[in-house]
Amino acid sequence: MNRPRTTGTIPAALALTAGLGLAGAPPASAAYCGITWGSTPKTAPASSPAPVSDVRPGRHACFDRLVVDMSGPAPRYRVEYVPQFTGIGSGVPIPLRGAADLRIVLAAPAYDDDGHPTYSPADMRELVDVAGYFTFRQIATAGSFEGSTELGVGVRAQLPVRAFVLAGPGAGSRLVIDVAHSW
Repeated sequence: MNRPRTTGTIPAALALTAGLGLAGAPPASAAYCGITWGSTPKTAPASSPAPVSDVRPGRHACFDRLVVDMSGPAPRYRVEYVPQFTGIGSGVPIPLRGAADLRIVLAAPAYDDDGHPTYSPADMRELVDVAGYFTFRQIATAGSFEGSTELGVGVRAQLPVRAFVLAGPGAGSRLVIDVAHSW
């Protein structure tokens, strides 16, 4: 006896095959939110070092963002996961909350040519409030020494990261560091 198909049978079969990865489901290696950055170090060659003027965070649907403002063209930088964030010049460990430490090294001072600070946070261990962020746990600085500034980002886990420079506002520039919420 042939039974007529019901409209619920076909969607159920499609849902089953999709769940098994047989009908157009993305492969297990598909990137989260289209993110394909990886977690290897990110670097850029030098231009002219402009002093750091601000550090600010941002939240996005797929990643947390840190923006480092500079008063001129962006300097050489390196963004990388490290076993432990340490003081610039001293090497003394600086504990960060989270399961992974991301170090940002800028070949730019946080002071002007006369030695006056261009960026002086109220608390070097809590540059900005990242409470409620999905990936960021803490943003700190190791300070600025001999024309170089180091920042540490405590993150939830060693996740994909990207870094790039944006021009402006005005003659300034911004180093942007994004850390994905997931792999």
